[in-house]
Order: sequence, then structure tokens, then C-alpha cells
Amino acid sequence: MDTPMPKTGQPVFYTVREAAQIVRVDPSTLYRAIREDAFPAVRVRYRYVIPAAALDRLITEAAESGGCVDPARIVAERRAAREVARLSGGAAW
Repeated sequence: MDTPMPKTGQPVFYTVREAAQIVRVDPSTLYRAIREDAFPAVRVRYRYVIPAAALDRLITEAAESGGCVDPARIVAERRAAREVARLSGGAAW
């Protein structure tokens, strides 16, 4: 894979516990949201990891809107974009 690692020292993925600390919720709350497809996560075998880009987007949207940000909407948008890409032949899978 040719994706370069970030040079800022920021991780590419966070554990669920780390992400929960960042957004100031209990890890069990975050696990529940992930299982309900209401929070973006990647499953690697039996573990979930949270993409740093997803957290950055949530934080940016919350700061810009000054209101409540719905991570489930972001997940739904990503899912729809992937499905469109898949159906149009744009996705590799």
C-alpha cells in the first residue's frame, strides 16, 4: 500500500478506549454506537479501531456548526458513497 504515514505523530487509528477519552464518553457507549452502525469504526478481526480522520471530521463539524453532530449520518453518507462506487464500478471490491 502506498499511503504515507502522517508525519505529525498523530495515529492513523485510535483504540475504542482512546476515542472514548477524546470524545469524553464511556467506552461501552462507543462500543454500543459502533455495533448499531452509529459511529464509524473498522473491524480488524475481533477488535474495533476508530479512524483518526473520522474523529477529526466529527470534531471539525461540531466546531463549525456549534451544534450537535450526528456520527450516524456521517456513517450513512460513507456507506451510500461506497455503494454508489461499487455499483458504478468505481470500487475495487
